[in-house]
Amino acid sequence: MKLKKINATLGLLTILFMLLHIGFSVYSYLTMYYNPFLKMIFAIPFMVLVCLHAVCGMMTVFMQKDGSSLNLYPKKNLRTILQRLSAALIFPLLILHINTFTLMSKCAAGGHNFFIILLIIAEILFFGVVITHISVSFTNGLVTLGILTSESVRNKMDTVIFILNGIIFVISVYAVVKGQVIMFLH
Repeated sequence: MKLKKINATLGLLTILFMLLHIGFSVYSYLTMYYNPFLKMIFAIPFMVLVCLHAVCGMMTVFMQKDGSSLNLYPKKNLRTILQRLSAALIFPLLILHINTFTLMSKCAAGGHNFFIILLIIAEILFFGVVITHISVSFTNGLVTLGILTSESVRNKMDTVIFILNGIIFVISVYAVVKGQVIMFLH
């Protein structure tokens, strides 16, 4: 159980740093102001937390057999499946996300607009996967840490989290797509 609590804490800290990273990225794309130093200040601790959370999560699932039998929790199946599936999709999309700017620059230089559009779609998919993972995982972390004990409060909090994450998704997609279209398709 200690490993689950560590993972829940890492997950919640990761969300905090993700919000800082998204906030700076949205600001950068909307204002076309980019400061590599500020980008790294937000991105590096975020990536360290993501990696620690991922390793700890895999250890929890595979070494402690936590959640490996989905039929034990029939009401939680969809949430657990979405949580595991989104976690598995994050890393391949994250590698692409990290390299997107460079790939788009090369595509723009070569006049390959079709590939730029594919990269923009991949970015939107990445944002959706991350937001899905957070949406289905946030209250799980609070439950694991003993902060949230009421099912009623959890359901209300889930609704708020899904709405907030939907708003974050729309704002992020708008800012990034607008910025990438301006930089690479004009």
